[in-house]
Amino acid sequence: MTEQAEVAITRIQEEYSEELMNKAHVIGVAMGLRQRNEVKTNELCLVVLVDQKVSVDQLDPLDRIPAQIDGVPVDVREMGAFNAL
Repeated sequence: MTEQAEVAITRIQEEYSEELMNKAHVIGVAMGLRQRNEVKTNELCLVVLVDQKVSVDQLDPLDRIPAQIDGVPVDVREMGAFNAL
């Protein structure tokens, strides 16, 4: 992980968090390591947390999360629903 990648992801997180948070099912946006088959890799990415993953064909085109933003990879992770206590 390079400092340059961290700076780029931080900028993208700041610039796009509000837009991403307004998409269906999105509950959070963070910087993290990409996961493949629930195993972390060494690839730094923007992580978009969702309450549930939904098939692309069931989403409104405006609610689809891109595979990358400004050249930075995006990893969508299902977290389940959160309830206030």
